[in-house]
Amino acid sequence: MMRQYELVDRVRSYNPNTDEDLLNRAYVYAMRAHGTQKRASGDPFFAHPLEVAALLTDLKLDDATIVAAVLHDTVEDTAATLEEIESMFGPDIRRLVDGLTKIKKLDLVSKKAAQGENFRKLLLAIVDDVRVLLVKLADRLHNMRTLHFMAPEKRLRIAEETAEIYAPLAGRMGMQELREELEELAFRHIKPEAHATVTKRLEEVTEREGSVIGEIEKDLKDKLAASGIEADVSGRRKRPYSIWKKMERKSISFEQLSDIFGFRVIVATPEDCYRVLGIVHMTWPMVPGRYKDYISTPKQNDYRSIHTTVVGPGHSRVELQIRTDTMDRIAEYGIAAHAHYKDGRTTELAHYADESRAYQWLRRTVDLLAEGDSPEEFLEHTKLELFHDQVFCFTPKGRLIALPRGATSIDFAYAIHTNVGNSAVGAKINGRIAPLLTELANGDEVEITRAEGQTPPAAWESLVVTGKARAAIRRATRSAVRRQYSGLGRQILERAFGRADRPFSDEKLKAALKRLARNAVDDVLAAVGRGEMYSGDVVKAVYPDLEPEKRATPDLKAAGAGTGNGKGWFELRQGENLKFKLPGEGPGDNAIPIRGLGGDLPVRFAPNGGAVPGDRIVGILTPGEGVTIYPIQSPALAAFDNEPERWLDVRWDLDDKAMQRFPARIALNSINEPGSLAQITTTIAEHDGNIDAVAMHRPNPDFTNVTIDLTVWDLKHLSAIISELREKRVISRVERVVG
Repeated sequence: MMRQYELVDRVRSYNPNTDEDLLNRAYVYAMRAHGTQKRASGDPFFAHPLEVAALLTDLKLDDATIVAAVLHDTVEDTAATLEEIESMFGPDIRRLVDGLTKIKKLDLVSKKAAQGENFRKLLLAIVDDVRVLLVKLADRLHNMRTLHFMAPEKRLRIAEETAEIYAPLAGRMGMQELREELEELAFRHIKPEAHATVTKRLEEVTEREGSVIGEIEKDLKDKLAASGIEADVSGRRKRPYSIWKKMERKSISFEQLSDIFGFRVIVATPEDCYRVLGIVHMTWPMVPGRYKDYISTPKQNDYRSIHTTVVGPGHSRVELQIRTDTMDRIAEYGIAAHAHYKDGRTTELAHYADESRAYQWLRRTVDLLAEGDSPEEFLEHTKLELFHDQVFCFTPKGRLIALPRGATSIDFAYAIHTNVGNSAVGAKINGRIAPLLTELANGDEVEITRAEGQTPPAAWESLVVTGKARAAIRRATRSAVRRQYSGLGRQILERAFGRADRPFSDEKLKAALKRLARNAVDDVLAAVGRGEMYSGDVVKAVYPDLEPEKRATPDLKAAGAGTGNGKGWFELRQGENLKFKLPGEGPGDNAIPIRGLGGDLPVRFAPNGGAVPGDRIVGILTPGEGVTIYPIQSPALAAFDNEPERWLDVRWDLDDKAMQRFPARIALNSINEPGSLAQITTTIAEHDGNIDAVAMHRPNPDFTNVTIDLTVWDLKHLSAIISELREKRVISRVERVVG
């Protein structure tokens, strides 16, 4: 266990002006607070915060961060209070300890909703002061190093949490060394057999080819020195997790891996980096497609380096990373590199927060909290951002846009601005028209074609890869559907108020919101449009003295359902194929336009059998789902006899210029012999029917019951198919199914 004077000496080594009294007081306070507490390993509990503090001294962090590390478990695990800490160590340290205490209570490996909410709290705790994150990552690293002392089930939970959240978060903050060690330790506990196998194979390769590292190091140093370049060249074997991840990603075996060894070349200036690159490529053949320049286009976590892979001695592939000492420090320490002491004082973190790409990403991510996504959606989006590598693309004006690998032009549009994404209708990639779903590559120049008033299709949500795009598409889709429900609800209410001979206005509706238990007029309109609220109840809420409207079960025959005579219980005009009528209105009355079937507004057919033009039909308003269309002879309508307010009188309104198929279902009983199904399907195809689904059941060895879902033009078309099927010898019975 580190002694008191050793802690002070470690801090003084990089900060001669450290507040020794503050460090000493923190050491003594934490030691007394933890007392005789023990860790699972049997070591004194106080040894853990000291190890965390020691890790942070390696990052050369300020006194307040070191003290917070020493105190970070006191409030949660001892009788210490935040008020006591503030009185002894000041408000800055109290705030850090408070943030760390809140994070410790979070369970980031739980059911999705709880996990997402806890992840929100984690980011909120660290966004105001990055030092909270630095202490937490050091805390997690030491816990992972001693994880083998924990119970197996707890060990697995902590390892999964580390792999899913903390390791990628460290990577996003640019702390590559820390990320790699966290990943490696988590891999060891999550997949112990895979870890042991890969480690063993790596040791065998190192024993057999380890001399290659020394050869390349010496050869490269000599060539650089001959060109007058001072460089530090170091080689290493890649970590087992890195090897396993590449094997899994590329679906290859260990023997197929070629770049197991990596080298790092550290030089003085960026210019020297490119000079080294030239010497390397002149010495060994370059592997095409394996060159990346992160100096000219840094990663979003501020990582800068040149990567290249060459065919070295013994025909083995060797990966090289070429960078300056400053770049190397940022690659290793990431966001913490900017907190290093220089000339006895710390860099101002607030100033760095404005410049750091990594910290800007963190703030943008937290900004998504205000967008109203559910916790699990937020977690899903953020994990996508954490785990993906990047591609760099440009706007026509030269603006650089960094996106996750696999991103499309749609992601690019949303990265520019949400409005650009919502109105995107096309794209040009490198001057050529390309589909919006084209996957982007490094260096692509992308121009987005827009159309105002465009709403993004809901299907886009499953095709994009960035969290921002997914969230924006989901919001736009919800908003569009809500607007359509509200429009439908408004027109239903206008006619309901007209029937009651009472004026309708938003102001009158607003005055009745409390009686309707809604917060806004739009909420009422949408509820009526969705069928969740009866229009008569709204009229009664606005005019309490009005006699309630009599709700009589509709006489469908008298109403003229499906007759097209313009009379009926409701008239809600559906722009493509259906018309809906209101009571007491003739054919000349204005109809309500509804988006066609298959659109965003849910107007759908009965699930078991559908309906086709020529059927007499009726609509049922289903709360939360919209209108379902049934044939008038459907036995399912009996279930709605006692709910007349849900019935809508519907008639077909077909557009001869826009031919459309409609769903139907038929049931057959066929002889069980070879070729019988082929005869059935051939007959349907020859008569221009389109089969969607086939289900078969054999009640006995001689016969097979076949149910076929198909689409047809109209009732005459369906009847012709059924008549032709009845002529087939292999079919004993065929009839239409009406759900």
